[in-house]
Amino acid sequence: MGKTVVITGGTDGIGAALARALFARGDHAVVIGTDRDKGDRLTREAADAPGACTFLPADLSLVADTRRVIEEITAAHTAIDGLVLCARFFRSRRRVTPEGFEDNFALFYLSRFLLGHGQRDVLGEAGAPVIVNVAGPGHDTPIAWDDLQSARGYDGVQAMFMTGRLNDLLGVSFAQEHGRTVRYVLFHPGTTATGFAGDYDPATAAFIERQKALAKPATDVVPPLLRLLDHPPAQPLTAFHLHTEMSVGNGLFSPADAARLADVTARLLELHTP
Repeated sequence: MGKTVVITGGTDGIGAALARALFARGDHAVVIGTDRDKGDRLTREAADAPGACTFLPADLSLVADTRRVIEEITAAHTAIDGLVLCARFFRSRRRVTPEGFEDNFALFYLSRFLLGHGQRDVLGEAGAPVIVNVAGPGHDTPIAWDDLQSARGYDGVQAMFMTGRLNDLLGVSFAQEHGRTVRYVLFHPGTTATGFAGDYDPATAAFIERQKALAKPATDVVPPLLRLLDHPPAQPLTAFHLHTEMSVGNGLFSPADAARLADVTARLLELHTP
């Protein structure tokens, strides 16, 4: 068996396309998702492939479920070569999880924070480990530090873009802390036909359908992802738009802001520690 790669949002879109490419070439894809039927379909496909696929059902908008999955992965694997973070779900209307977090903040940011830090030890046991955070880096949306969970005048697009900024800062702080052993890549896939999972109001849904018709298929995103998994950059933190490297040396990737966010996140999660 070749590499072992964990993929969140792995039953649909870019995640599923990547999983298929991995087990088709002899690697082990560990797929995390909410749809058991789609997960089972991937494992059946992998049965006839050179590689393998394991499906782990989980709702990553829940801190408890994310922590459970981390424990399962670290118990089952002594080393992980890659972690690819794809799970995201757009909501036109604000939703709060049963644990009290805004859904977008919980799924798109907190789960990625937990999964990266929670698997750093098994990642560190691999030869050239890398985390690829598929989040659309470099957007200049301001961060509302007093409203990180978009409680004030919720707008789904604004909430998604701001949470993307939080992922940029997550990459900065993770690389500062663990960059010697695990590379961190912020990755922008561009507009992809399968990248619009969400719960939309009617007007937005109509617009999204038009966008899908113009977007590229998820399979077009697989080659640059495989390149990053096979040949992680030498620097602790990098950012790419498909094959093109982006700068991480500007104010959008502020170490001071990254430290501030890490402190806020740690205090939030303390309230949800069993």
